[in-house]
Amino acid sequence: MPSKQRSNNKAKTLRFECQSGCTKCCDRQGFVYLTEQDSQRIAAHLGLTTKKFEERYVYRTAHIRRLRIPRESQCHFLTESGCSIHTVKPVQCGLFPFWPEYVEDLTEWRALADWCPGIGEGELIQITAALQESDKMRTAYPGFYPKRSC
Repeated sequence: MPSKQRSNNKAKTLRFECQSGCTKCCDRQGFVYLTEQDSQRIAAHLGLTTKKFEERYVYRTAHIRRLRIPRESQCHFLTESGCSIHTVKPVQCGLFPFWPEYVEDLTEWRALADWCPGIGEGELIQITAALQESDKMRTAYPGFYPKRSC
């Protein structure tokens, strides 16, 4: 998720539609970062206090909060039938694939199609709308992304 140097390879429109039953984005190696609101929302959904939720499921430092990765899978909440916290999933999960590193670089966006069946599917999405979505990642995780230059 941390930013890297961007190319000038920009799109005017993108296509994406999440495919029914697909959890490939959930099973990718990497971290799921949490906002304070994510922790509170998921804890309430699970019937836990935020403190208990974080003790059980969260790795935290002074500057980051992320889900712990269990030994047997990529995510504690990914089951055979899908995401067990889908209705309250973290901001990062809900915004995928509209992350700055993908939306701002057409090559990176196209590379997602190697494993994400929703890339290239569905209605056209104007790049301005996709950038607005990616800005939600910048807001939720300001330490990971610099401000976008228009």
